[in-house]
Amino acid sequence: MGALSGKTAIVTGAAGGIGRSIALALAGEGVNLCLLGRGRERLEGLFRQVATRHPGLRITFHTVDLADAAGVRRVCEDLLRDEPAIDLLIHSAGLMVPGGYSEAESADFDAQYFINVRAPFLLTRGLLSAIRAGKGQIVFVNSSAAQQKARAGMVAYAASKYALIALADSLRDEVNADGVRVVSIYPGRTATAMQERIHRLEGKPYRPAALLQPEDVAEAVLNALKASPTAEITDISIRPFQKG
Repeated sequence: MGALSGKTAIVTGAAGGIGRSIALALAGEGVNLCLLGRGRERLEGLFRQVATRHPGLRITFHTVDLADAAGVRRVCEDLLRDEPAIDLLIHSAGLMVPGGYSEAESADFDAQYFINVRAPFLLTRGLLSAIRAGKGQIVFVNSSAAQQKARAGMVAYAASKYALIALADSLRDEVNADGVRVVSIYPGRTATAMQERIHRLEGKPYRPAALLQPEDVAEAVLNALKASPTAEITDISIRPFQKG
């Protein structure tokens, strides 16, 4: 096993898409997993899959609605009580509700802020003492939308992803002296259920083979986590190779 073997990772959004692929990739490196998500049935399925493939790993899961601040605080308390060490925190949960100023509802704005910004903040703050103690690493799965000029029809989503940059950059500056590394990854359009829904809303044909695959993003995350201790990878952009 490699440099990550025996470490413990918390993965949000593990019930599907990019989070699921990151969890499977980490398990392949010998990483113990704590899976967070809303869908209990899908979490249980992932739990069984990892346990079958990697019987020596310690795997747990927690169902949590990341939009519920009290629920996030409770899961932090549970994790600190149950996990002997927290080495890796992977923020891969995300929500996108397209809409411009004329049609976006304040509830949609709030939902994207709660999931995309407030939840990573609360989880990081709640677990930071344990991560500092182990000189761990924190990954923010952001979006290519945060590296481009904000487009019409994406007001709330773009705002939340721009805010996530500030969250990660401020944290990196704060914990660098403690030996904690922080990386943001900015995937372009990725073949997930969320992207299929976005294509449908846009009236575009959904061709998943032409998009990034969740496994591509997971590989980029692993490469960053396995970087030499003398190196700091701060930002990774990854796009579909096929354009148009």
